[in-house]
Amino acid sequence: MKTIAFVDVGEGITEGHVQKWLVNDGDTVKEDEPVVQVETDKAIVSVPAPISGKIKISIPGNSTVHIGDVLAYIGDEQELKSISSNAFAVQQPAQPKTVQQVPVAEPTPAPPSTPSAQASKAVIATPSVRKMARDNNISLANVSGTGPGGRILEDDLKNYIDKSAAPKTATKFSEVREEKHASEIQRIPMSQTRKTIAKNMELSESIPRAVHMDLIDAGPLYSITSMKKEAAAKAGVKFTFLPLIIKATVSALKENPSLNSSYDPDKQEIILKKYYNIGLAAETKEGLKVVVIKDADKKSAIDIAKEIQSFHKKLIENTITIDEMRDSTFTITNIGSLGGGYLSVPLINPHEAAILGVHLVKDAAVVKDGKIAVGKQLPLSLSFDHRILDGAEAATFVNSIKKYLEDAGFLDQL
Repeated sequence: MKTIAFVDVGEGITEGHVQKWLVNDGDTVKEDEPVVQVETDKAIVSVPAPISGKIKISIPGNSTVHIGDVLAYIGDEQELKSISSNAFAVQQPAQPKTVQQVPVAEPTPAPPSTPSAQASKAVIATPSVRKMARDNNISLANVSGTGPGGRILEDDLKNYIDKSAAPKTATKFSEVREEKHASEIQRIPMSQTRKTIAKNMELSESIPRAVHMDLIDAGPLYSITSMKKEAAAKAGVKFTFLPLIIKATVSALKENPSLNSSYDPDKQEIILKKYYNIGLAAETKEGLKVVVIKDADKKSAIDIAKEIQSFHKKLIENTITIDEMRDSTFTITNIGSLGGGYLSVPLINPHEAAILGVHLVKDAAVVKDGKIAVGKQLPLSLSFDHRILDGAEAATFVNSIKKYLEDAGFLDQL
């Protein structure tokens, strides 16, 4: 018998959400057959069966899970009979070595003066929750856990802290207003993706941010993109401005390495990166996600267009992998693809130095050789971490992008 467990996928991900089961409890499944979809901070992942056999689901759909939690067991009927029927049981009967057991934390020792506390059951909590309790001088023995097997979750501890800190008679002004409109209010639970976006935006808000904006003569970009569209279409690829903008950005990053970096607040060091992984912010029905073009400097514009097209398909089908959404060194957000807006102030990803906002190419009155003419303009906005670089460096970087995007000869050879 084997288990399907929520394993550590890296990137600091500690919890997920069982979105839905693709099979029913008791079904016979085949090895490598997708059986459940789990939403993490990064993506919705289809988890396959490790072996063939009957499946016993231990955690139902629409449930939050943490690293190590057993989602289901797969084996023959005799093996499955030994499994507790409790869907949220954490401490299961002893299993063969192939079964991955959920790690149980060490019990919190009780003070010598309270022998009755020593007889109480072990406190189950992750190291991060225990650290939070220590930081707030709270005994986990006083906190009720709502996780599997009574595990104390981060939300349980936060709720305990909030209830302990706030006076019982205190009522928030917003709550008073809501009471007056109780029948006209709907509370919508946030998806795992939306929660992650919220956390990242809170982290981003702590970055001392500045913004540099400029207008690009998009005539060369427009004409070269039009020329390349025909060749790309023959290969079944949709070609847009974006691959050329990515290539121009990479060239500018090589000239301005401080933009391809991150800040280590603990050591107060700037980490320069000599690889070029370009993140692309993409809007999905679950919320904003970032796919990553790895080693963009080593790929042609057509190769990048193919990869963007592939990512788009995977995002729609929820088949994008976590590896395809991590390890970016610089991000571009294509606001222009939404069909509106003139300029924006994008929020910086916490592990990067800057983010480039690309807007809609529009017809505009431009001055050429002392005369007013109709031309194409591309607005750009660069949000940058002022701890890493100053305004002069940001302006130099955008000028580098401008130089490449306004050079038809450079764009034509990409």
